Amino acid sequence: QVQLVESGGGLVQPGGSLTLSCKASGFTFSRHAMTWVRQAPGKAIEMVSTITTGGTSTAYVDAVKGRFTISRDDAKDTLYLQMNDLKPEDTAMYYCAKLTEPSARGQGTQVTVSP
Repeated sequence: QVQLVESGGGLVQPGGSLTLSCKASGFTFSRHAMTWVRQAPGKAIEMVSTITTGGTSTAYVDAVKGRFTISRDDAKDTLYLQMNDLKPEDTAMYYCAKLTEPSARGQGTQVTVSP
């Protein structure tokens, strides 16, 4: 079955950086667009970034444009999110998601930005 396993979260000071990874299995990773979403406590899930097959196109929510970079390594079935200049408002649980059917989401990795 489809499995998505995120890693790389942690506690970082404002202005710091983190790189999230998502290892995919159970489907042909290279044939699907992939997405990072996040959910802060008490808030709705928010789409952070999406990347198309082959990495030919990417999209970002306005709040992270210029600071976050999504990428993929199809040879490793892995999705990445490079996060720079992190802000306290980036604090959330970050999930890797496959939105095409059958849709799936990983267990998430916590990112906390605090002095």
